[in-house]
Amino acid sequence: MFARLFLAATGILYLYLALWCSVSPQTTSALVGFQLQGGSGQSEFLTVYGGLEFGMALVFLWPLVHSRVTRDILWACFVIHASLVVFRTIGFVLYSDIKTITWKLAAGEWALTIAAAALLFLARPRRDSQTVA
Repeated sequence: MFARLFLAATGILYLYLALWCSVSPQTTSALVGFQLQGGSGQSEFLTVYGGLEFGMALVFLWPLVHSRVTRDILWACFVIHASLVVFRTIGFVLYSDIKTITWKLAAGEWALTIAAAALLFLARPRRDSQTVA
């Protein structure tokens, strides 16, 4: 139950981000330090920030339609966000002049990673102490 609510909230967050990035690419790209150069830059931002985030939203919302996939989608959520945390950390080590919004994004990625890990831990199958292996 909690996992489905968490995934739904995460899906809604990504749906919002996908729409915001698609509707206001100049604003959102400037916030994270991107310069959209010509049609190629605009197309790339729309595809990666709009399309990919929209796809992630649909994946995270999928357990609302089919609850049997909740654990698998929770694993996907954990793997995606843990990967973002690893690459974001590498970026913080390699680069300087990181904007406040980037630190906020990092905090959100950490929170989603930790929450997904905690839900996976809490939802892990329990071994029956009466069962003999």
